[in-house]
Amino acid sequence: MSLSAAEEESAEEEIHIPADIEWKMLDKSKFFFLGAALFSGVSAALYPMVVLKTRQQVSQSHVSCVRTGVWIMRYEGLRGLYRGFGTSLTGTIPARAVYMTALEVTKSNVGTTATRLGLPEPSVAAVANAAAGLSAAMAAQVVWTPVDVISQRLMTQGSGGGGGGGGCKSASGVDAFGKILRTDGIRGLYRGFGISILTYAPSNAVWWASYSMAQRVVWNGVGCMLCRNGEERVENGGLRPDAKAVMAVQGVSAAMAGGVSALITMPLDTIKTRLQVLDGEENGRKGPSFWQTVRNLVREGGWTACYRGLGPRCASMSVSATTMITTYEFLKRLSAKNQGALT
Repeated sequence: MSLSAAEEESAEEEIHIPADIEWKMLDKSKFFFLGAALFSGVSAALYPMVVLKTRQQVSQSHVSCVRTGVWIMRYEGLRGLYRGFGTSLTGTIPARAVYMTALEVTKSNVGTTATRLGLPEPSVAAVANAAAGLSAAMAAQVVWTPVDVISQRLMTQGSGGGGGGGGCKSASGVDAFGKILRTDGIRGLYRGFGISILTYAPSNAVWWASYSMAQRVVWNGVGCMLCRNGEERVENGGLRPDAKAVMAVQGVSAAMAGGVSALITMPLDTIKTRLQVLDGEENGRKGPSFWQTVRNLVREGGWTACYRGLGPRCASMSVSATTMITTYEFLKRLSAKNQGALT
């Protein structure tokens, strides 16, 4: 067989990717119970990178990620890399539940509407994923912002070479919660809420749309190669990738989307962290505003100061995105009502 003939035959072999599992197909009790367990484990594994990123963002001088990590381990031990984890985990479970519900409901409804409007399938997937990511992020921030404020205060209680911020020390999440309420009221728990929405909502929309498009690019580029090992023929011809191939493509696509999203939203995330960590009204003095925070950052290290913690954040978001999406897709398959229809 000639090379051109082989290429034509390969091009004609369609890759049959498993269909997406929609909201109505899920066993909701299993979905939320297993989701809480799986994502708690993921959060525990990735939490040290979040601490490193946060310490770098609030530091008034540039401190490398490695130096920050070494300092924490030397003076605070492993416990320093998990400051505020209990508070974060407590909030992660309900926030994840809200996020996943909004994500799946929006994706299903928008996808159905877009299909009825006659949009092509790739456009339907991109639009549905973008809308789902946007609504999920906005809904989850209502729950997550107070938790984020408290956990970040606890994360940055180290000082000196660890890049910790100032402010009163808190013995626990409950203690930090009480001090914030006494100092700044409910408003203190939602410091940075607007910029959190501005950071995470567009970021999630871009991420989910990019993830949808990245999957198509990866399948078109290397999907056939991934399917060659353990390929499975289907009745109407073509190739059906095995579970490992599907997971590999999902992971690579998620990492690509996560890296791009982290790079684009890094300045806003740094400003948000500064606003949430620095104390509000205390001794009659107000905490810095959005623009004051920007000016302080630029004064400390130029515009590059807005990218402090970029390494840990890119790593965290790429690894988190890869782990999250493979875990999430696995969770949906485990929670599907009709398991037989998935094979």
